[in-house]
Amino acid sequence: MGLVASHWASAGRNREVEGGGGVCGGVLDSLFASMSLLIRKDHRTGNATVHRSDLQKMKLSFHLPDYLRGTFFPGSPLYHSTLLDAMMWTVALLLLTAASSTEADYCYSQPHCDPYSWGDLFPSCHPLLEHHHSPINFDPHMPKSNSLGPLHLEGFDVTQPGHWTLTNDGHSVLLQVGSGMAVSGGGLLDEYHIIQLHFHWGGPATNGSEHTVDGRRYPMEMHIVSVKSVHPNMSAALEDPTGLAVLGFFIDVVYADNVHFGHISQMLSSVAYKGQTAKVKPFPLMGLLPRHNMSQYYRYYGSLTTPPCSQAVVWTLYQVPIYISWSQLAQFTSQIFATEEDAEQVTPLQNNFRHIHPTFGRSVTASRDAILPRGAAGWPIRAAALLIPITFLGSFGL
Repeated sequence: MGLVASHWASAGRNREVEGGGGVCGGVLDSLFASMSLLIRKDHRTGNATVHRSDLQKMKLSFHLPDYLRGTFFPGSPLYHSTLLDAMMWTVALLLLTAASSTEADYCYSQPHCDPYSWGDLFPSCHPLLEHHHSPINFDPHMPKSNSLGPLHLEGFDVTQPGHWTLTNDGHSVLLQVGSGMAVSGGGLLDEYHIIQLHFHWGGPATNGSEHTVDGRRYPMEMHIVSVKSVHPNMSAALEDPTGLAVLGFFIDVVYADNVHFGHISQMLSSVAYKGQTAKVKPFPLMGLLPRHNMSQYYRYYGSLTTPPCSQAVVWTLYQVPIYISWSQLAQFTSQIFATEEDAEQVTPLQNNFRHIHPTFGRSVTASRDAILPRGAAGWPIRAAALLIPITFLGSFGL
């Protein structure tokens, strides 16, 4: 007897002890015990099914007790058959629901597993239990920090040996890179080794960056993920509040193709479906980035934006976006799928971003070279104050 069947059998016994429905509980116990053996679990997808033919075979060997036929359920044999059908399908539905939830997975489009439900599936993702979640909205009126200078990006401007691997994991498209690239400086207290980069996007008519600036959401966002060099593995890094450093880049759209981005976009057709991988020839990663504006960024401490939502990330979000073409954007929003190629229903992978979370008083600062609106906290107070009388006199034509 499976775990679910045991639970319901126990509930039936409790009802019998309490004097309510013990006779019916015995029948339900038998149904749960028998039907739990019919559940077929696909361990690749986590889906649970029960075949109609299996139910029909079990129905032929399962009979309502005579005392139920004559006392509780009087009527014709057809009535008994219909009653048993109803009971069996009800039990099957309960078993399938429980079985499908035993291996929790997350998604972006279905109510039972979308970002607003992650806290139910993964306690560490609950926004009220943990207060350092990502992503956040950046208020442009933030303070600057003179300690936040340019980051040192080691190995970004050379072609690494070997090959990289592009993967569709059903949640995003990831590019796993080899060793040889690291990030340090810019307020980071340790060196971090780059392990992968991935993307978040919207749909054909929606923007899909995870972070926002003054409420604006960009079409896409790229994350370059790195692990603190002192940690032997990812598990250890996730236990450290600064175990990961993620470089985030907004992606905006223009008409011309981004040649450097083509190293990735041209390979997307090879990883259109969940589980597909492709080898990618390494290229200088700096070609993807806004090379001349790498000293302008925002900094805060937060979490992974996907389960388990570990609060172990030093976030660096660059002000100046990467620019790609409309056609390159469409390759993500229209040609990547969250399901396997042979799935009964193929689902596009769209809007794979988590919703915005409150900062809860966290420090959110801009680098010393960041461009902020006049009067923002990062501007000298005297300079901002001088603008007031000038504007006031100007209103009188002086």
